[in-house]
Amino acid sequence: MDSPSPALPSVTSDLRVALFSGNYNMVTDGANKALNRLVSYLLAQGAQVRIYSPTIATPAFAPAGDLVSVPSVAIPGRAEYRIAMGLPRSVRRDLAQFAPNVVHVSSPDIAAHRAISWARARGIPVLGSVHTRFDTYPRYYNMAWIEPLLTAILRRFHRRCDALVAPSESFAQVLRDQRMNYDISLWSRGVDRTIFNPQRRDMAWRRSLGIGDNEVVIGFLGRLVMEKGLDVFADTVEELSNRGIPHRVMVIGQGPAHDWFEARLPGAVFAGFQAGADLGRAVAGMDVLFNPSITETFGNVTLEAMACGVPAVCAAATGSESLVDDHVNGRLIRPGAVHAFAEALKAYLVSPELRAAHGAAGEARSLDFSWDRINQAVASTYLRLIRQKRRGKA
Repeated sequence: MDSPSPALPSVTSDLRVALFSGNYNMVTDGANKALNRLVSYLLAQGAQVRIYSPTIATPAFAPAGDLVSVPSVAIPGRAEYRIAMGLPRSVRRDLAQFAPNVVHVSSPDIAAHRAISWARARGIPVLGSVHTRFDTYPRYYNMAWIEPLLTAILRRFHRRCDALVAPSESFAQVLRDQRMNYDISLWSRGVDRTIFNPQRRDMAWRRSLGIGDNEVVIGFLGRLVMEKGLDVFADTVEELSNRGIPHRVMVIGQGPAHDWFEARLPGAVFAGFQAGADLGRAVAGMDVLFNPSITETFGNVTLEAMACGVPAVCAAATGSESLVDDHVNGRLIRPGAVHAFAEALKAYLVSPELRAAHGAAGEARSLDFSWDRINQAVASTYLRLIRQKRRGKA
């Protein structure tokens, strides 16, 4: 049986992190971007990191760090995602040769379960990061009855970890209430101010999409999947139209529900997938962000809008509750309350003064989110868990 190195790591550069991801770079989403940023930060600090994840021939972007492929199968109906099926002998040999002093699991799949067992047998601490509300997904596919079972499965997985990190305090409290673990701390999210800022607003670009300078734009940003609250978004926009409240809709993103969403939003501008400086321009081109999702654990899109000086109307749910100060930099509305969402959006649509005031407050709030400080918190958690594990064995 392999043994962990006897040396006790004391600084970030001493870390040897084995990171298990269910989808490290196959699609561009908030979780993948956060994991790749974390790896880039750790490598820059002198740590060693090895990533174990399903891979595909044409990933969305190049991975940060060394990536080892693990066997996987496509998720039925959602082929852009894959389920990691386990750790074959070749991967276990690679893992033993790498000799991590901490294991990080970020998706509750079979490979991550095997990784936890491997680490526990060797006295290596395991940190789990929770990136999405998996337990809420079934309700968007007429399977809400399965949620209690899914919560129980997730609880078993998370309790096998030595600790968890969650992207927002509101979500961390949900995990505590669900008794997922007794050691839960924050791994928040940051925003790149060189990309997301009010100066990115480009009226010529808006005009190229057929949006007039005097038109007020409600923006959607994210993958076009039903669990992002597309039905609530469409119903709310329909109510605004029925009430004769002038507005335009701009959708940034792509995904399997694109055709459904486009059919529900006649007259909307679908700008497609945007990245880097183009994404910053697109977000700054909104006048108000509408984020009705309840599956967010942090709300990267909300923070990006805030950094661009764009007020946000969000569902009062995990993630958004930790970012939006109601009636100060945006609105928090009861999930699914279409009429209340419409009222909140109307207030911004008719008042440029309100948009400006809440947008400025959101930009000021966004300054609190520095990527380096946030990612160092994860590194510090690794080091703490290693110390605790060694003390427990002494």
